[in-house]
Amino acid sequence: MAIEIKAPAFPESVADGTVATWHKKPGEAVKRDELIVDIETDKVVMEVLAEADGVIGEIIKGEGETVLSGEVLGVLNEGAAAAAPAPAAAAPAPAAAAAPAAAEDKILSPAARKIADEAGIDRNSIEGTGKGGRVTKEDAVAAASGKPAAAAPAAKAAAPAADAPVFAAGDRVEKRVPMTRLRAKVAQRLVEAQSTMAMLTTYNEVNMKPIMDLRAKYKDLFEKKHNGTRLGFMSFFVKAAVEALKRQPVVNASIDGNDIVYHGYQDIGVAVSSDRGLVVPVLRNAEFMSLAEIEAGIANFGRKAKEGKLTIEEMTGGTFTISNGGVFGSLLSSPIVNPPQSAILGMHKIQERPMAVNGQVVILPMMYLALSYDHRLLDGKEAVTFLVTIKELLEDPARLLLDI
Repeated sequence: MAIEIKAPAFPESVADGTVATWHKKPGEAVKRDELIVDIETDKVVMEVLAEADGVIGEIIKGEGETVLSGEVLGVLNEGAAAAAPAPAAAAPAPAAAAAPAAAEDKILSPAARKIADEAGIDRNSIEGTGKGGRVTKEDAVAAASGKPAAAAPAAKAAAPAADAPVFAAGDRVEKRVPMTRLRAKVAQRLVEAQSTMAMLTTYNEVNMKPIMDLRAKYKDLFEKKHNGTRLGFMSFFVKAAVEALKRQPVVNASIDGNDIVYHGYQDIGVAVSSDRGLVVPVLRNAEFMSLAEIEAGIANFGRKAKEGKLTIEEMTGGTFTISNGGVFGSLLSSPIVNPPQSAILGMHKIQERPMAVNGQVVILPMMYLALSYDHRLLDGKEAVTFLVTIKELLEDPARLLLDI
C-alpha cells in the first residue's frame, strides 16, 4: 500500500518550509518511526518520520524546494521490503550478508549522525540506547570518545567542508552556499528592527568581582546540590534583569499599533548561537525560577540548539532578551532589539582594568553592559535607570535576596 509522506503541520507563525535533507533515496528500505526527511522553517528544523515499514518510492519534493503545511513530499510503499524477493538466498554465507542489512536499520538522530560522520565512526557500529534502539547524541559522543586517538584528527580535518569551505593558500576559487531559512529570517528581522524602531543604546560597566567571588566559593557545592548543574554568570544576569523589569515595567512592554502592551510576567529570551544562525529560546516566567533552574534551562537550550531540536514553542514570545557576546571575546557592542520587544541587554567579555576605588587604583574584573532600546517607548531616564539597577544588583548580590 502506498502511503503519502507529508510535510508536518506548521504553526500559524510559519508560512512554509524548505526540504533540507532527504535521508533516504528511492528504493531504500525504512523502518517505522525512522527519520526520512528534514524540513527547515524560519525557526526550527522539523523531522518527518516513517509511518510504517516499507520502501521509499517516488520523491515529489526535492532538496531545496519550498513546501506548505501538509504538502505531499513523496511516497512510501508500505511492506514493499518484506514482499521483495531476497536476492542473497542462494549465497554461500547468508548470515554474513544479513548482518549489514540489519545494521543499516539503525535510527540515528541528526546530531548523532553528524558526530559519527565527523569522528569517522561507522554509524552501524554505535549501540543505541534511545527509544526503539535509536542512537542518541550521547551514544555517538560515547562512541567517538572510545575511538583510538590517532584516528580522530584525520576525521576532524575533513569535517569543516560541510559548512565553512577551507581553501588552500593561493586559491582564488569561490563557493556559493545558500543561506539557511533561519539565517535569512534573522537577517530580515534585524533590518526591519533598525528601519522601524527609533533604536538607541546606553552603556555602563559593572564590577564582576562580587559575583566571581560568590561563584568561586559556592560553585562546587552548587553543582553537587543541583545534580551537576553548573553555576555560571547568566543566571545572575537573568535574576537581576527580572528584578529591574519589575521596577521599570515599561522596559518589559511592547508597542502594538498605537497601544502599549504591559506584560505582568517576565519571559526572558536568551540569545544562543547555532550552526544555522542565531536563535532566541525563552525562559518562561523567569521571575519564579531559581538560579539552578535558570542555569539548567539555558544549558538545555544550548544542547537543543546544537542538535536542531528547539521547538517553535520554545522560541515564541519573550518580553526581554539577553545576549552574551562576551563568550566569543566581544569587549563592547550595540545589540539590536528583537521585535516586538522594546529592549535587549548585551553582556560582554570580563576584562581586568585599573579602576579608581576610594582614591586608590585597583585592578578589577570589569564588564561593559549595553542596553539597546526602542526610544519610541522608552525615554532615556527609564533605560538608564534600568541599566543602573542591574549594575547595582550585580555588584551587591545580597540585594537580590533582600529585595532592596
